[in-house]
Amino acid sequence: MTQTTADLLATIVAGTRRIVEVREQREPRAELERRALTRRPRAGRLTAALSRTDRVNVIAECKRRAPSRGVLRASYDPAAIAAGYAAAGAAAISVLTEPTFFDGALEHLEAVRAAVGVPLLRKDFIVSEYQLLEARAAGADAVLLIVAALDIARLSELHGLAAALELEVLVEAHDAVELDRALSIGARIIGVNNRNLRTLEVDVHASDTLIARVPKDVIAVSESGLRTADDLQRLRALGYRAFLIGERFMTADDPGIALRELIEQAK
Repeated sequence: MTQTTADLLATIVAGTRRIVEVREQREPRAELERRALTRRPRAGRLTAALSRTDRVNVIAECKRRAPSRGVLRASYDPAAIAAGYAAAGAAAISVLTEPTFFDGALEHLEAVRAAVGVPLLRKDFIVSEYQLLEARAAGADAVLLIVAALDIARLSELHGLAAALELEVLVEAHDAVELDRALSIGARIIGVNNRNLRTLEVDVHASDTLIARVPKDVIAVSESGLRTADDLQRLRALGYRAFLIGERFMTADDPGIALRELIEQAK
């Protein structure tokens, strides 16, 4: 990839803004609000699921493509994958909805919601309240906010707007500065992304260095690059309460079986 990741992140965010403008022209905000109010997120379900201490809490991800690796799964049926995850004991399921770089769609989230009852996270580059309304309308219980993609004022605003819509928020940080920003807005679930969004490099030990800065009453989630039971056991011992894993499952013959085996091995 010749384009730097910093440029890639900016490109994705700019593209997202344009996509949202187009969607808002197709469905005005007032109409989307009415549709969103017909769905009721299950407030607190994600927190409850990730707080359990009697199991290994995995947020299993549905995504067809990743910028760092290209197409992960040519035959992609998110509802079937999610059903396999739920049966295998996923604490929650993350669904990529970004279309350009991840081949995602809101329809994937809707299909997954119809297929499973576990908490659902809309994973996208959220930059506007319109996307929060979309998430609620599609059946999400929670959304992702990426510190690196937002200035602190916008991050705080969207965090508050999500709460007003009864959506929980996973706030994603990669380094100490971003983590402090996440804490400053009152984030209660913080994901430490082991992938540096400015280089695409993955270092699972990024999680090791930041956990000491996460208050005990905040749910810490380790994300990206987690492949083995040893990874999960080590990070769980450090204080992580959940793990967001996608590519490892998406490249397996059967994602649900791969999840079940990893959970069993990490107990």
